[in-house]
Order: sequence, then C-alpha cells, then structure tokens
Amino acid sequence: MINLGMEPRPPASETAEKALSFLSRGWREVRDSAGADLQLMRARARSFKSLADKELENFLNSASPFSSSSADASLPELNFVKRIQPKISEFRLAQSSPDFSRKVLENWSPRPEIRIDLSGIRDAIVSEVDESWGLWDFGRDGLRRKGGRVKWREREGEREEGKEWEPIRILKMRLKEFEKKSQSIEIFGGFKGSDFIEKMKLNLKSIHKEPEESQSIPPLDVSELLAYLIRQSTPLFDQLGLKRDVCDKIVESLCSRRKDQLMSHSLSTQDMPLLGNDNIHDELDCRIASVLHSTGHHYEGGYWTDFVKRDADDSKRHVAIVTTASLPWMTGTAVNPLFRAAYLAMSAKQNVTLVVPWLCKSDQELVYPNSLTFSSPEEQEAYIRNWVEERVGFKADFKISFYPGKFAKERRSIIPAGDTTQFISPHEADIAILEEPEHLNWYHHGVRWTDKFNHVIGVVHTNYLEYIKREKFGAFQAFLVKHINNLVTRAYCHKVLRLSSATQDLPKSVICNVHGVNPKFLKIGENIAAERERGQQAFSKGAYFLGKMVWAKGYSELIDLLSKHKNDLQGFKLDVYGNGEDSREIQSTARKLDLNLNFLRGRDHADDSLHGYKVFVNPSVSDVLCTATAEALAMGKFVVCADHPSNDFFRAFPNCLTYKTSEDFVVRMKEALANEPQPLTPEQRYTLSWEAATQRFLQTSELNEVLFNNNGESTDRSSVRKMKKSASTPGFSDVVDGGLAFAHYCFHRE
Repeated sequence: MINLGMEPRPPASETAEKALSFLSRGWREVRDSAGADLQLMRARARSFKSLADKELENFLNSASPFSSSSADASLPELNFVKRIQPKISEFRLAQSSPDFSRKVLENWSPRPEIRIDLSGIRDAIVSEVDESWGLWDFGRDGLRRKGGRVKWREREGEREEGKEWEPIRILKMRLKEFEKKSQSIEIFGGFKGSDFIEKMKLNLKSIHKEPEESQSIPPLDVSELLAYLIRQSTPLFDQLGLKRDVCDKIVESLCSRRKDQLMSHSLSTQDMPLLGNDNIHDELDCRIASVLHSTGHHYEGGYWTDFVKRDADDSKRHVAIVTTASLPWMTGTAVNPLFRAAYLAMSAKQNVTLVVPWLCKSDQELVYPNSLTFSSPEEQEAYIRNWVEERVGFKADFKISFYPGKFAKERRSIIPAGDTTQFISPHEADIAILEEPEHLNWYHHGVRWTDKFNHVIGVVHTNYLEYIKREKFGAFQAFLVKHINNLVTRAYCHKVLRLSSATQDLPKSVICNVHGVNPKFLKIGENIAAERERGQQAFSKGAYFLGKMVWAKGYSELIDLLSKHKNDLQGFKLDVYGNGEDSREIQSTARKLDLNLNFLRGRDHADDSLHGYKVFVNPSVSDVLCTATAEALAMGKFVVCADHPSNDFFRAFPNCLTYKTSEDFVVRMKEALANEPQPLTPEQRYTLSWEAATQRFLQTSELNEVLFNNNGESTDRSSVRKMKKSASTPGFSDVVDGGLAFAHYCFHRE
C-alpha cells in the first residue's frame, strides 16, 4: 500500500480503550463537579446559620432594656416582649442543636435513593466492544482491564436490587393502562356494530378472490400450445420467407379438432357474438386469455421489456410526432406531420409536440430553398408556426421541439444525430408517432421507443427500396435495406401505417391514406368552381409538373415519355417547377433530346401563378402517396398519373386519369387538354381534407381506443398503467421483438 505520509490507523482495541477512557474521565468530572457543588451548598448553609444566630442574638439583646424600663417604654410593648421571649428561647435552643443542621442539609442535598439506572448504557457499550479488546472494570477510579467481560463497579448501598427508577416505573404503568383501554370499548367500541369492519373484510376478500369458474375451464392441450407458438412465430417465419397463408392453415388445422370445445368451455355468453365470423385466430386468442384468466396470472414485464412508464402530472395524454424533415423544406415528411400536429392539437383533448430536426448553417444552405437559413431554433419555430397558421386558419396550439440532424448528401435525406428519444421529456413520453419509422431508426442507438412510450405508431412515407434500386449495386442494397426496415419497424413500433401498397410489406402494418391536403387548396378549388359557374374562364394555361428536381421523383419517367412520343405530342409544352441536386443534369438531358420543357424555379403549389393550369402531370412510380397529386385534385384540376399502387386512393376521383402504357399517356394527355374537369362534390372535398384524414388516422392506428374510452371521454395515463398490468403473458413475438431491438442496439454501439 502506498504511504502518503499519514499516521497509521490505530488498532480497534486501542480505539476502544481511548473511547472507554474518555467516558470514564467524563463520569469522574461529573461526579467531582457534583461533589464540589454539594460542598459549596453546605458552606453557604453554615454561613446562613451563623448570620441568623447573630441577628437573633442582637434582637434579644435589644429587647432586654424593655424589661427594665420604667417610664419611657409603653405598657403594650413590654407585654409583647414578655410573651415572645420564651418562644425565642425555645427556637434558639432547637436551632443550635446539631440535629437541626443535619436535617436541613439533608433536605437540601440530593437524595441518595434517586439514581439513574445506567444498565442500558452499559449494555450498549458492552455490545460495541470487541471480545478481543480484553476485560474492563468500570469503577469509581475509571475503567481498568479485568476478567472476561465488561463490569460496572458500584458503590455499596447505592443500588438496591430489583428496584426500578421511579419515572420508568410510571411510564410502564401508563403503557399498560393504554393497552387495556385500547382493547376496551372506550376507544374502538364505536366501530362495533357499524359497516366499517364489514366493508374492510369485503375489500380484502375481493383482493384475494379466487378466479371464477376456474374449475370449469380445461387446460391447454399440446395442439393448442403448438398452434399458439406457430401463431406468435409468424413474424419470424416472414423473415425466413415462409408465407403467412401457410402458417394460418397450420394453425387452423391444429385448432379445428377442438373447435367445439373452444366454443363451449373458453367463451362466455358475452363473448359468443364476437366470434360469429368463424375466425379461428380470434377463438384461439379467447381460449388462451380465458385459461390465463382462470389462473389469476398477470404479466408484469419480462427480460426484453420494461412496462414502467412515467406517469404525467396531469390527466391529459401526450402525443409526440417525430419526423425527419422540417420547413422550409417543402417535402412531404415536413408538411404532412406539421398538419397532423395542428389537427390533433385542435381538439385540445391531448397535448401534442412536433419534434423536427435542427440543421447546422451549412446543411441549411444545402436543403432549404432560396438560401433561407436560421440562426436559432426559436427563429425557425416562428417561421413554421406562421406558415401553418396562415393555411389552417386557426392557432396551432402545439409544442415544437428540435433534435440534432445531419444532411446526408448520398442519401439526400436528414439523419438523426444521436438518441432522438432523449429530446422528449419523460413526463411527455406517452404516445409516439414516428413519421418514417425505418428512416428514424436506421442508426438509432438509444432507448427503445416501445419501452419509453405506451403506444408507438409508425407512418411510412417513402418507398426507399425504389430509390435504392436505381443506385449502383441497387438490387443487393435493396435486399439489405428491406430486412433492416423489417427489423427496426417491428422492434420499435406497435402499429405501422402504410400510405399505399407501393411500400414494402412491413410487420404490424396496415394500408390507409392518413394524409389530407392543405385547406388553402380546397379554398382555391371552391373559388375556381365559383368562377366557372359565373361563366368565367378558370384555366388559361395547359399542363405543368411540380416536384423536387431529382431523377427519382419522376423526372426520368417524364423525359422517357416525352422523348418517345415527341411526334405524337407536337405543340405540347410542359412547364416544370422544382429545385434539387439533379437540376443541371435534368435540364441538360432535356435540351439534348430537344424536349419542349420549360424549367422554372420551384415554388409553393398554392402560389397564384399555378392556379391557371388545367392539367397536372405526375409520371412518378417511386412515390408512396404524392401530396402534389392530392393538392391538384383539391384545386379542381385534371391529374394524369401512372396506374400505380401509389395512386390507388385517387382513382375514385373523376378528374384522375391514369395510364398503364406510354401510348395511354398520350391518350390521357389529349383527353385532359381537350375537356374541362368536373367540380368536386362536398363529399369528395371532405375526403381530401385533413379532418377526414385525422379521423382515418385515429381509427386505423387504434389511437381512438388509446385516447378515448367507450363513452368517447378522454382517458388518463393512470388507466394506461392498469392496462399494462393486465397483460397476461409475453408473447413469443414480444420476446423476438425485444431481442431484435437489443441486437440492433448492440450493433450500433459497436
């Protein structure tokens, strides 16, 4: 051990000796001080006695002349002196005796019988002394080593065996009296005969109540357990390439033998209507739930999961919308989450936070149009609020938070830098909406979203596989990205919404368009319809295309179509609006092919200069759901687009003209240029609105069930805690999801 110049620590025995020596010295000092005080009191008593004797003697001497006085003294005074003189003589005789002084001093001095029982202190000291210290004798002269234990030497006659200190005896007596009273009717007699005790008994019985009908539910057999295992392993089989239909048939064959028993044993009369559709999966779920309920088992979390969520201080639910882009970048992942936040917050039934990336100055110059930059997040937040409030027409009552992001030029997208979950405070970590969940979690190496949040919803915006296939070694990269997307969405989301079937089939996903259009576009469409009713010419221009100027956004398809049918579309001119990384290359290619394209700077689709166009052209097959197409339909224009899954939602609108081949494209373009579009009906306008999109989102994401109860009232977060505790068992799928999340975390930590 390194010696730092400090004194070595003394052994334990030496320390104990010092401690006991200190106590002994203190005890002697107290005793000596008490003796000195007693001597002083005795000296003062003697001086007082002497002074009293002198005063009494002077008084008697002064009274003697009265007895011999003849003329000067009055008769009453003489009689008074004669009466008290015998009494004074008796008093002097009594107080001059030695017994009088002794009795007075005894009354003033402390009584030797009143002593403090220090056995408790003695035992405490003895318990702290190690046996190796030796043997001690604690007597009048202090502690000294002796014998095999610690002794306390007592003066003879100072302690009477079996006699307690008076205060202790009184305290024990009072405690015994209180115990007798507590058992009597005087204190608790009022509860007898009342409902208090009965209610308490009933509450205790309800807590430990045995499950009802536990004896009537038979246990699971081998076929049911095997069917449930296969059912829970379906996502794993998806990764291995085994189709879901095969798994469903195996489960159905295993459960078909006991179908009658499932209906008779595991379902109550209330549950019977739920299974009218003869769904074997629902029957199996009810069977498993009923057996687990009969055992009284409740799952509290497992190895991979952590159900301890932070409870909020208030009863309102919190919704955090996390996205990968922000205004003024006019992209779908910046605009649509912004409108979603505004319309979810409009109901005021839940608190909403929009979480967007913050870029450094150099990245802002690369991403944001017209060299627009911000020096602080507060400045960008003000820009975002002004933009959305001008378009929705009401105050955007939601919070905006920022997380650090980095623009990846090779991917043309913003990548989160660090753990995004840490920028959402724990008391707001309730419901998370991940816009582009695969994008947000490619490099995620923080807390698992489903561990921090009670409910996590992913909204897939982009068909990344289509973009990656266009790159070098695209097929191989697309294969890897496909499985990575499956992994991260499954590990970090409870529910996934795909805007269209153009995206890859992800675990836990459903297809639904949960996007609407800016209310400003619907207003423009209403104004155009009013102008047409008045007989005015609403559309004075032909066709246009608007989009970010990168090859994957439909520019390659557009140039191929126009170059292939240049002769069929003579005199056709197309105005193209957009900015982007590939703008120079796209324009150079168009000039080489001598295409009649007029390239213009990108602008907002609601700009006044675009109102007069009649036809919007969108040949892109990489989109998931083109926002510009919905905006053009809302303004009452024709839309010519490819017959592609990304456009399935728009087929119901009469002004949407789709084509399958390049020849069909020419036919649809001529049809649109030669005719006038039909005005939208009120139902069609509502379908395109954000109000309708928000309702579709709440229903499809099952957020309605999370936010509201059966009566339509908002739920609080305490009920979420109870719901988590009511989960009966961790499914095999949950264990696999947790393992995938852990593996993903470890991979990125490396």
